[in-house]
Amino acid sequence: MAILKVIEILANSEKSWEDATKKAVKHASKSVKNIRSVYVEDQSAVVKDGEVVDFRVNVKITFEVN
Repeated sequence: MAILKVIEILANSEKSWEDATKKAVKHASKSVKNIRSVYVEDQSAVVKDGEVVDFRVNVKITFEVN
């Protein structure tokens, strides 16, 4: 039986929500091992002068606890 834990992470990117999600996973993987999945819970963006300048995601990362 596997024991899984979920952590919540906020991340951002100037490119896209997908890039922000990848950054969240990459950063989490520096200290968390055995990442199994990522769930994008919420997305938002910052608009400046009529242009999207920052994409933000709130993700839940699931990993196995040994």
